[in-house]
Amino acid sequence: MRELLLESFRAAVAAADPQKIIAAHLPHAPVGRTFVAAAGKAAASMAAAVEQHWRGELTGVAITRYGHGVPTKRIRVVEAGHPVPDEAGERAAAEILAAVRALGKDDLLLALLSGGGSSLLSLPAPDIPMVDLKRVTSQLLKSGAAIQEMNTVRKHLSAIHGGRLAVASRAPVLALIISDVTGDDPTHIASGPCAPDPTTYADAREILERYRVDPPASVKARLEKAADETPKPGDPAFAKVQNRVIATAHRSLEAAAEVFARANVQPVILGDTVTGEAAEVAKVMAAMAREIRIHGKPWKPPVALISGGECTVTLTGEGGRGGRCAEFLLSLGIEAGMTASTAAKTTPAPS
Repeated sequence: MRELLLESFRAAVAAADPQKIIAAHLPHAPVGRTFVAAAGKAAASMAAAVEQHWRGELTGVAITRYGHGVPTKRIRVVEAGHPVPDEAGERAAAEILAAVRALGKDDLLLALLSGGGSSLLSLPAPDIPMVDLKRVTSQLLKSGAAIQEMNTVRKHLSAIHGGRLAVASRAPVLALIISDVTGDDPTHIASGPCAPDPTTYADAREILERYRVDPPASVKARLEKAADETPKPGDPAFAKVQNRVIATAHRSLEAAAEVFARANVQPVILGDTVTGEAAEVAKVMAAMAREIRIHGKPWKPPVALISGGECTVTLTGEGGRGGRCAEFLLSLGIEAGMTASTAAKTTPAPS
């Protein structure tokens, strides 16, 4: 069973492996230059895959989290802070924006975006110090806000998110995107640097209020001033922009399901949009597994329950270690242990 679980996990990861999926989505080289702007936990791997398959001139910068860099030859890899942004990411993002602004109409901006890009491609608006962006990001991470809500705030504190990177380019833009959010909407992945933004400053203010986040003075002032809205759907600047999602959580769930099916274990995909507090979602999953194991309903075992999504964790004090998956697994383990203990106490001894 352990090997079967590992095989299904490897299949899910392979379905989003840049080396396996990027080549089919690369365009022809332009007349002019091609600049790669990559950001996210998969940025370095995506950049390496582009280098392997690109036929033509190529330069760029890929920002990934510390410890996730891979060797590249033409695209420079920078490691930076995640999930809280830092100065290394700020410097690299500023370099990317300057290079994009220098592109001409015969060039190409190839954006490679994946989960984590919101913090890694962090270039605060000129009136927001990095220390204040760090502070409000840390508060949001502890608040229980959904990733879409967090990114709404981030877009309105940024010089690069919320479509601003694409608008800065005179060259055509192709964004290849590995989705890590429910719904797979490019505006929410890496805070949508190449996608129009339907949210507003008013939305950002409401989110901070709802989750009782006390922002630094610079953040509060910017959100209240609301001077330069993010570019919206219908903006003519996006006529030259393509946002293409090339890997999704649901496709990875399907790849995992195929492994179980071959082993004669019924796979049940519960969806790729599971949200809510991780500890509570785990209790629901444990109850479902209990129903199947004890009563054979709604599916007869052996069954593999497969799901994806993005749960939240709310921290009520200082500190905290781990993340959503660790919280889910701890809660699931506790609930399963309690179930096993109760079953042992209530099951009559054999005669």
